[in-house]
Amino acid sequence: MRFPQMLFLRLLWQIPCTLLILITVLLLANEYAMARPSRRTKDIPYTTIDPSGTDAERHLLDVYAPRKLSSTAKRPVVMFIHGGNWNSGNKNIYTFIGRRLAKQGVVAVIINYQLSPNVQVPAMANDCAQAVLWTTQHIAEYGGDPDRIFVMGHSAGGGLAALLATDDQLFAKIGLAQNPVKGAILDDAAGLDMFDYLTKMEYSNDAQYLTAFGKNPAVWKAVSPMYYVKASSPPMLVYAGGRTYPSITNSTQRFHQRLQELNVKHEFRVLPGKKHIGMVTQLFWQHSIIYRDLLTFVGVK
Repeated sequence: MRFPQMLFLRLLWQIPCTLLILITVLLLANEYAMARPSRRTKDIPYTTIDPSGTDAERHLLDVYAPRKLSSTAKRPVVMFIHGGNWNSGNKNIYTFIGRRLAKQGVVAVIINYQLSPNVQVPAMANDCAQAVLWTTQHIAEYGGDPDRIFVMGHSAGGGLAALLATDDQLFAKIGLAQNPVKGAILDDAAGLDMFDYLTKMEYSNDAQYLTAFGKNPAVWKAVSPMYYVKASSPPMLVYAGGRTYPSITNSTQRFHQRLQELNVKHEFRVLPGKKHIGMVTQLFWQHSIIYRDLLTFVGVK
């Protein structure tokens, strides 16, 4: 009986290994299928590097363009801003978003920006505005329409995207008379009202955010999109996970209410069962509800 038992155990051991190999092959095949219809241009500097020694990598972006266009018409542009608690994250993690957007007819721009503790959030917001400025000046070279630039972000990146859409002074400071952002897609955004959040300090370890936001309440308010929303703000898609952090649930709901009060065109969805990380990993799948809404929102034809 010993030999059959050993054989059975060996076969049982091989099942997970075989399954893992199969899953890996399927994922690689899926990624290859997604990559083929798009063209990635990597590591483009979007601003002059600060001579004081700013890390050059943090001022780079990637462009993902559809490889084959059905016409000469320029395509809508979505600039994605990564999350990471304002102190981590990299554009290279989010190639799947660029690939999927490009496959579906969008020119995608995925950016890096400076992080805490090297800088605080006002400098991060300025980096993002500089990336939008570069996009207005150069995206036509990649088939994108400079008059149809939308911003998108998850977590901390969602807060920065909301700030770009609502704070016109970010662009006035860098020489643009008008805010070029035509709309925002906010995916479980953090930092929508850091003035309220840091004033209350309701959660354990909240003091960690003073590194990125500083200790001046005036600065907390200056980088909170909640206080810039106005009737003329561009339209938005706003998403929150049904099982995300309570602070994000609360601030997103209040942001939605503010948009309603001012009659800003927007859609607000709570995605049942989704945790904070799941709100961005779902974007691995081309047919995610966020992509479905986004394509209509930005005017893909």
